[in-house]
Amino acid sequence: MKREEALAPLSREHHSTLILAQLLKKDAPVYHQLPAEPWDKAKYAQEQFKTHIAKHFRKEEKLLEKVKDCHPEVRVLADEIKFEHEQLSALFSSLTNSQNLVNTMDGLAGSLQHHIRKEERVLFPLLQEHCSAEQLKEIHELLH
Repeated sequence: MKREEALAPLSREHHSTLILAQLLKKDAPVYHQLPAEPWDKAKYAQEQFKTHIAKHFRKEEKLLEKVKDCHPEVRVLADEIKFEHEQLSALFSSLTNSQNLVNTMDGLAGSLQHHIRKEERVLFPLLQEHCSAEQLKEIHELLH
């Protein structure tokens, strides 16, 4: 399914977060111009969270607040997405004091990938199918 233009900015932002998830995986290969050591990866992940991902979460939550009533499944997913944002935020914070940083980053990587797949494969298609033209216009204005 082609991504609705109103949702495209979020999809584009997902790409860089998926790259971060790959970087954080246990036994990840070295990526050109990205950190290679665990503590450097953790610091980089926290910087990405503070500068990009937290803002992305807030945009998604604003969007979901506007459209959650377009369909019962969207309302359920909106609650799940918000809860996952809280869990992911806590995981990013836990990188600072982790006793086993490699495993913590690997868990964060898996959670990030699962979350993004849910949005791309379940939430966004539901929004495209059930949101009115007016709601899609509101999403577009919110994200652009």
